[in-house]
Amino acid sequence: MNTQQYNISDNNFEQCLKCTVCTVYCPVVPVNPNYPGPKQAGPDGERLRLKRGEFFDEALKYCLNCKRCEVACPSNVRIGDIIQLARIKYSQKKPSLRDMILANTDIVGTLSSTFAPIVNTTVALKPVKAVMDSVLKIDKHRTFPKYAGQTFVSWFKKNAADKQELYPNHVSFFHGCYINYNYPQLGKDVVKVMNAIGYGVHLLEKEKCCGVALISNGLINQAKKQAHINIESIRKSVNEEKRPVIAASSTCTFTIRDEYPHLLQVENDDVRDSVELATRFIYRLLEEGKVKLKFRDTQPVRVAYHTPCHMEKLGWGYYSIELLRQIPHLDLVVLDSQCCGIGGTYGFKKENYRTSQGIGESLFNQIKTAGVQYVATDCETCKWQIEMSTPYEVKHPISILAEAIDVEGTMKLNK
Repeated sequence: MNTQQYNISDNNFEQCLKCTVCTVYCPVVPVNPNYPGPKQAGPDGERLRLKRGEFFDEALKYCLNCKRCEVACPSNVRIGDIIQLARIKYSQKKPSLRDMILANTDIVGTLSSTFAPIVNTTVALKPVKAVMDSVLKIDKHRTFPKYAGQTFVSWFKKNAADKQELYPNHVSFFHGCYINYNYPQLGKDVVKVMNAIGYGVHLLEKEKCCGVALISNGLINQAKKQAHINIESIRKSVNEEKRPVIAASSTCTFTIRDEYPHLLQVENDDVRDSVELATRFIYRLLEEGKVKLKFRDTQPVRVAYHTPCHMEKLGWGYYSIELLRQIPHLDLVVLDSQCCGIGGTYGFKKENYRTSQGIGESLFNQIKTAGVQYVATDCETCKWQIEMSTPYEVKHPISILAEAIDVEGTMKLNK
């Protein structure tokens, strides 16, 4: 391999103080001895790789890109980016059939939604799981998310699109793959809440998967193409239509805002600050006194909130937590900051399954002893992991808000 073109780093690895705080906070290190840890895999390894690309270690694949090392770093070294860029530049491993299946959420989602009852039943069968385990190396213990028979986009166009111009304010909605193919109800809840506070919701002109699964599985060129499509659609929404963009997924939001420029070199400076989570958007409006909420009288409920890793990196957990605290009947327990272990497609892979469950064990135990009715989180894959590994249902904060508000009362307050 010609490594001369890689003898300069765009990352700030020189700022590393060698304090090893990143290694202490890494969730992989305690459960997987094959992973060298973020300090060695990141800044230390980068010094060697810049001299000779052959120093790249394929063990970097065990990093689940949770960014907790970056959150902990006192010098703001982009450790996770260094590791992921090293994988992009130097890895000789080609994506397998399994990797391509897990990464292509739009293709798989479209096919699976069309035959949802058959797909949902089939992938839950033990013989099918055994075959996927042995042939595709998708661990047989992993529970797959169910697909919906109707996509969110289809529902929206048939039932909601024509009504959105009636509202005085407007946003565009990056719904993401999970809402579109697996759980349209969350998208419906976003529309319900936004409409109640006087905001019409619109789809982007074109939307592709944010690309996070493509990045983690080595399909970089495809990820770049999809990122360009998304950013151009976001630019049209923000600059031409004057509509900010909201999303419900913490990982989709983080990917669009931070991974596009850092890992894919897709620039977004002109629109980055106009892309945010729906919970943050709504909380800001409430704090500024621009909107009000009226809640229904319901039975008290105790709920645990899990902050997703990418939400930690964004620094936005506060908004979802405080929004939930505004619900009168809701007793909120904020769980300790820790990774659930799934890391998107990471936890589906046979070679990572034990690591994934080992990382999440402490979180699962805390949830089980918290005395709650259900769990709240902003990340769809965290939801899958927690529901598979504990007896508890997991809801998105927007869905909890949608259940709690008095829609007609809220609409009257915001006229």
